[in-house]
Amino acid sequence: MAGFWDYFKSLFKEAEQSSPSNPLIHKLIERSDAEKEDYQHWKKTLVCRRLLDWLHDQYAFSRVAPNDIDEALDFLDTPSSKGFVVHFHKTQYSKRDVTHFFDYLKEQVAILGYRVQISDSRTYNRPNWVETVDKHYLKPRLNLAQAGQIDQKFGNILIEILLKNDQVFNLKFRATTYQDRQFKDASSFKDLMNEVLK
Repeated sequence: MAGFWDYFKSLFKEAEQSSPSNPLIHKLIERSDAEKEDYQHWKKTLVCRRLLDWLHDQYAFSRVAPNDIDEALDFLDTPSSKGFVVHFHKTQYSKRDVTHFFDYLKEQVAILGYRVQISDSRTYNRPNWVETVDKHYLKPRLNLAQAGQIDQKFGNILIEILLKNDQVFNLKFRATTYQDRQFKDASSFKDLMNEVLK
């Protein structure tokens, strides 16, 4: 019986000592056939269309009237990183909708000549909640045989969902570009948004 309790005590200790760099649970994201089928159905729904239209409209507002964008959204605009954060905890979207949107963004970026570097999920303890970060990290497919500067397309793309106690908190989408003479200038984030939000 002592071995049984020692096992449970060690599990709790691991959970308490977990962190983003040392998660309690770390696994690759793999969708079941049922999840894939549900995703294909979701892409045809009004919910999907409304989410894409809303984000497209808010991005347009951010460029001309940044103070008028929805409080559930923030845009990032630095010389090397551009992106957005949707604060889904301030919206009525379900975890299912957010998860499908997360996969939709990955799929749209992949169509643009990107490969998935990693898709994983990390779960660890925070002082007041259990945090899970699901991540898709995509890089442009490089043609190393081509002479001259490397085409970085829109840069490296990171898409993350943050969950607190298994409830969606936010979704981040970020394109990070190289400021290096080895690379051609990146294509504009505006063009990336137009392609991804089709």
